[in-house]
Amino acid sequence: MTMPTPFEPDEFDRITAQLPHLSAWQAAWNEAAEELADTSIVEIYPEDIGRLAFELLPEHERDEALGALFYCWWAAMQNDREQLAHAEGGDQ
Repeated sequence: MTMPTPFEPDEFDRITAQLPHLSAWQAAWNEAAEELADTSIVEIYPEDIGRLAFELLPEHERDEALGALFYCWWAAMQNDREQLAHAEGGDQ
């Protein structure tokens, strides 16, 4: 039986290749959301999830998470401006 080289995909690689790849921030966000959902808190806000997710991240992952947060905020602001311009008839 021939052993695959370290760079040759094996059965595990072929199966897991179809799975989504989560960033550390996405994984922490999902974990925080699940933790908060398991509490008796009636109303959970995105800020609650985000703060807990940030606390759950290892220290070395926090700068990248902040970068993602800043980029998402910027993208949302750009999208809002584009939607407003379109609604006001700016895209005719």
